[in-house]
Amino acid sequence: MSPVDRPNEAPGANIRISKEAIAELPLGQYEGAISVIESPEDAQAAVKKLQKERVLGFDTETKPSFKRGISYLPSLVQLAGSDHVYLFRLDDCGGIPPLFPLFRSAKILKAGVAVRDDIRYLKDRAPFKDAGFVEISEHTRRASIENTGLRALAAHFLGIRISKGAQVSNWANKKLTPQQIVYAATDAWISRELFLKVEAAGLISSAK
Repeated sequence: MSPVDRPNEAPGANIRISKEAIAELPLGQYEGAISVIESPEDAQAAVKKLQKERVLGFDTETKPSFKRGISYLPSLVQLAGSDHVYLFRLDDCGGIPPLFPLFRSAKILKAGVAVRDDIRYLKDRAPFKDAGFVEISEHTRRASIENTGLRALAAHFLGIRISKGAQVSNWANKKLTPQQIVYAATDAWISRELFLKVEAAGLISSAK
């Protein structure tokens, strides 16, 4: 049972879920439609569909660096709608500009965890004025949740465990593996589901 469903929780009590408790939860992953976007034309069509959504789950993936002083820019942007997740391969689909209609819109909410870092790194690829991004952890703190990571929040509010097995894989590979595709789609889907759960619990009074 998630904290928002616990009416007897002591007021003001800080809540933290342990790694051991998370490990006992059932594994959850996205099982719906996924599109990997690898051309500017497909990016334009996907963005047109996503512009019809009120809330999008948002995340990015970056090639990991194992050498000090070396870092990379995001390779992938994941956006989850109500029934479809789109994975935009930035090196192939035209980079960030095709996503500007979504990223600049205050009417379309883009919900995620640690979104400010994601936005900052995306702007290093192509500057843009962001609007409508929602940091979920800022709102879950209203329920005295100490955990701020996506995995812990999924455990708290959705009662599932999400795998991090593909997290440090090479997201700049010419072809994504099936495991990478499901992992990336799951993170965006979880972000959207978390937003809706937290919103329904009354923890998001205004998301603009």
